[in-house]
Amino acid sequence: MAISAEYRDYLEDLFAPVGGVTQRRMFGGLGIFRDGVMIALVDDEILYFKADETTVPRFEAEGSEPFVYQSKGKQVALSYWRAPAFLFEDAGAFRGWARAAHDAALRAKRE
Repeated sequence: MAISAEYRDYLEDLFAPVGGVTQRRMFGGLGIFRDGVMIALVDDEILYFKADETTVPRFEAEGSEPFVYQSKGKQVALSYWRAPAFLFEDAGAFRGWARAAHDAALRAKRE
């Protein structure tokens, strides 16, 4: 499913206070980058933040699930987890989770 211009604008507004955030179309979805590092992806207008062993427990505690796609008849899970719904109503929490996603992306880059 294509991502609407309205949703892209909405995301731009959400991420503006985080700073250094850009969007790039990728594989029919959208990549969200901060300072050149991918911190989130969007598929079917669902936002998924980058996660790692440090942050996955936070997502699990909120009942979130990883981004999964089909490849050659198998499900493949990526290290991006669905953003909890409460983040869209709490700008401060959203910024914190976005920054945590950036930290996770930086840790992954160092590995």
